Amino acid sequence: MTLDLAQYRQGLREQERIADLMRIVPKGRATVLEIGARDGYISRLLTDSFEIVTALDLRKPQFDIPRVITTAGDVTQLDYSEGQFDVVMCTEVLEHIPSPSLEKACQEIARVAKYEVVVGVPYRQDIRAGRTTCLACGGKNPPWGHVNSFGHGRLKRLFRGMAPVSTTLVGSSHARTNTVSGFLMDLAGNPWGTYDQEEPCTHCGQPLQRPPDRSLIQAPAGGLP
Repeated sequence: MTLDLAQYRQGLREQERIADLMRIVPKGRATVLEIGARDGYISRLLTDSFEIVTALDLRKPQFDIPRVITTAGDVTQLDYSEGQFDVVMCTEVLEHIPSPSLEKACQEIARVAKYEVVVGVPYRQDIRAGRTTCLACGGKNPPWGHVNSFGHGRLKRLFRGMAPVSTTLVGSSHARTNTVSGFLMDLAGNPWGTYDQEEPCTHCGQPLQRPPDRSLIQAPAGGLP
């Protein structure tokens, strides 16, 4: 499905997240690289604090905002020199990057930042909860395509050589599970997974679809709606 970004941006949780990001954005700097710019919502806000904003995504963003340069690029191989930007911001991106490439992405972010890096990721998310099952290939997917979970220790290791300045937590979720419950949900076809996400199957790339009615074997495993 296609996410209505305009509506999503107006949600209370999203507004709280963005307000917190703008609060901790370094002041007194001139240039910033925003990785994962999407619709340009944050890019526009960054023009209040920076002279030049470079908005990067896998595909060149299709928006036109004064003092914002749009470009296509891959966070694991940034086509910029060392320390080219005063600040680099990367939010809602690292949780989607497979582990083999994650460390390289973090190294690239740190490399092109002259002063500070602002990173936003889900904190200690249980990515077993809310899993989906792809009807096309049968692959099990983490919720919202989040293939990584982060805590303070992991972030420090990924951004080794950088010292944490500030950490803030916004919002909360009580979505938790365990090995047995996760196994039973997989057996049931993960009927309660995050099928309203826009992220496709992490295995075959096909759109995720909510499973049909469960079989007599699957129904007890998945529980009642």
